[in-house]
Amino acid sequence: MKKLILFSLALAFNASADWPQFRGPQGNGVTTDKNLPVTLSPESLKWSVDLPGRGLSGAIVMGDKVIVTCSSGPTQTRLHVICVSAKDGSTIWHRQFWATGRTMCHSKTSVAAPTPCSDGKLVYAVYSSNDVVCLDLDGNLQWLRGLTADYANVSNSLGMSSSPVLSGGTLVVQVENDSESYTLGLAKGSGINRWRLDRPKAANWTSPVVLRNGLVALQSSKGVHAVRAGDGTKAWSYDDGASTIPSSAIFDGVLYVPSRGITALELNQGDAANTPKQLWQSSRLSPATASPIVMGDKVFTVNRAGVLTAGSRTEGKRLWQTRLKGPFSATPVVAGKHLYFFNEVGLVQVVDVSGKEGEIVGTLELKDQILGSPAVGGGALYVRSNAKLFKVAK
Repeated sequence: MKKLILFSLALAFNASADWPQFRGPQGNGVTTDKNLPVTLSPESLKWSVDLPGRGLSGAIVMGDKVIVTCSSGPTQTRLHVICVSAKDGSTIWHRQFWATGRTMCHSKTSVAAPTPCSDGKLVYAVYSSNDVVCLDLDGNLQWLRGLTADYANVSNSLGMSSSPVLSGGTLVVQVENDSESYTLGLAKGSGINRWRLDRPKAANWTSPVVLRNGLVALQSSKGVHAVRAGDGTKAWSYDDGASTIPSSAIFDGVLYVPSRGITALELNQGDAANTPKQLWQSSRLSPATASPIVMGDKVFTVNRAGVLTAGSRTEGKRLWQTRLKGPFSATPVVAGKHLYFFNEVGLVQVVDVSGKEGEIVGTLELKDQILGSPAVGGGALYVRSNAKLFKVAK
């Protein structure tokens, strides 16, 4: 119990730092930043800057730098990594590359769909074209790898969107599709394969989740498989199926998997190789595109109709529902007692979830299509649309 408490405190401490990957430091959308705005107004929009291309990727925040990816051109063959100042949105650096793989994707999505990640020194960007770019925080290219040069049959006509994660010295990249489907563990300093793991041949847009003890959870239509990031060997598996769109969320040693609604798996903190214990499964908690969020004693999902559902974190019982203005592609973030939602037409909704039901306490119209999940840093929210990057703060 003492170890679990210390682990929880460590999560809370780290969650207030940079936002280095999809869904933040712990990959669950939680921040302890206490200075985010609640009552929104036009003055809450501190700046917006034009982006050189489209994208569904979320921004990452590293100190005073906000980094985002884009793709441009008639067939989205031009790839961009842009770094702007968190203070005023001015461009610090902008790097461009040519896609080496397939750039076909659904009209709603983009080649710049995966959110980049960083270890505080280097930035790793992955694109639907299966190009992987590594830059330092000053924008200097460290390495670039076109995965289709080695794996020519990788193909997903709707586009790829799985975001990379770092665990130890390994960059984990899910390249899962209905043709040549695999997950790679790349040496983060060189991009060379540490391991390659064959995966189910089916389209999959979920992202890996970093667990304790050097494990990474890989989600697919077959379920969840935990592998050792160092060598790709399997530690345990949950084989009851899972969604291929919203990703699992980790909180206090429990993995909340979009499987038959939501399935809560208690991870064994002492022995990483032990299969997790299923705590509960609830079909009444049903996420659509946005991944589940956990806060305090509740787990939250939002469905295709824009209905926010709160469930008990200990038993999965549905507690209440509130209808929001949707639809939603972006996963919300949570700060204190508030959830921050960005819908597909650019409406920001702040929801107080501390009462008997959710209450919308703040709204702001950004008036642009938003599909990418927000990032948090220094008391501000950063979110990108297909054309702009926005900063929302007090």
